[in-house]
Amino acid sequence: MALHLGRLSAGSCRRAARGGRGGLCAWPGRCTAARICRPPGAAGTEQCRGLGHIPTAGGGPRLGTGLTAALAGLAGLAGLAAAAFGHVERAEMVPRSSGARSPSSGRPEEDDELTRRCSCFMAPPVTDLRELRRRPSDMKTKMELLILETQAQVCQALAQVDGGARFCVDRWERKEGGGGISCVLQDGHVFEKAGVSISVVHGNLSEEAAKQMRSRGKILKTKDGKLPFSAMGVSSVIHPKNPHAPTIHFNYRYFEVEEADGNKQWWFGGGCDLTPTYLNQDDAVHFHRTLKEACDQHGPDLYPKFKKWCDDYFFIVHRGERRGIGGIFFDDLDSPSKEEVFRFVQSCAQAVVPSYIPLVKKHRDDSFTPQEKLWQQLRRGRYVEFNLLYDRGTKFGLFTPGSRIESILMSLPLTARWEYMHSPPENSKEAEILEVLRHPRDWVH
Repeated sequence: MALHLGRLSAGSCRRAARGGRGGLCAWPGRCTAARICRPPGAAGTEQCRGLGHIPTAGGGPRLGTGLTAALAGLAGLAGLAAAAFGHVERAEMVPRSSGARSPSSGRPEEDDELTRRCSCFMAPPVTDLRELRRRPSDMKTKMELLILETQAQVCQALAQVDGGARFCVDRWERKEGGGGISCVLQDGHVFEKAGVSISVVHGNLSEEAAKQMRSRGKILKTKDGKLPFSAMGVSSVIHPKNPHAPTIHFNYRYFEVEEADGNKQWWFGGGCDLTPTYLNQDDAVHFHRTLKEACDQHGPDLYPKFKKWCDDYFFIVHRGERRGIGGIFFDDLDSPSKEEVFRFVQSCAQAVVPSYIPLVKKHRDDSFTPQEKLWQQLRRGRYVEFNLLYDRGTKFGLFTPGSRIESILMSLPLTARWEYMHSPPENSKEAEILEVLRHPRDWVH
């Protein structure tokens, strides 16, 4: 059975009981009690085949990540947090004028399905609801609602685990077109820093962006030097406090370019990967098996292909090691059809919470020594090195006009450490994880 992010109707939301942990209030003034979106887990029945065909040779990561993942730059990689008892802290960067208006009171649209779905989100959609109603079957509408649902579901799960942190819900606009919603947590009970951000942006691609696309085989026809595009995605990086609880990163995105002759090119990208401080075999198997089950709904060849791609992409060249123990990673996914690839991305997004949250619950109260905390800080230094030196989304965003720097750098941990010539003792737990990072393993066979 294929995994799906079922529609969030009125019946999909439940009111948080008074005194309940981790309540999330969606839009200010929209509800008197905290709304909680249904946790992921609904299964669909459709199955699609033939995904994963990438037209370019080599099968390795390409500069597409620098563009579509640089929604992290154009739009913001940012964050989320956990909220206790429904408390939400909101930072409005710009007036909510253009795309976020909800229907006026008394209009028939007030109680339609779209409004009910949106009532479970962390904030109103970036695109005006009237525009979303006009094009319900358009992939841009479907993807925007998917990333908003994913953001809300992950926020709920983190809030319940943390039990006491406060969200900062930061809605922002991009003057070149579009905007986003960043949910940010720092110094929670369980999470040191966590972020889940969505972005929906549009405009004209810069010449540098067009060159990068052409460099990986895309033929793009500009008109008067302009190339209209639309891009949207959800990005998240979560850093727990306990060194025995792993860090996770995920990103799912959609990109659409309109050429001079009206032809539209489209593709999806994304992935999910785990970065533990210490190796726990059961955790690694659980994480990879959950992702494999999501991929297998759409073809048996997808997980091994995208697992290898992930191992190759998150490689810290100057250290000779991976950032973490991998997961899945893909880009430029544009076959066999738009709907089939979208359903695959739904399945991957659906797998985030069940792949990760059980690991945090398992380890959040583990005891640890000062030496283990020190090792966590050193490993986070490696995380910073990869993100600033190699991650194409981060690099592209930093050099893209209109980028939101705070959101780009939200992926970095709150604290990290570097020590000169540090090397763990042989046969230690620290040496064990290094061996895995240097020589990736097959965790599910």
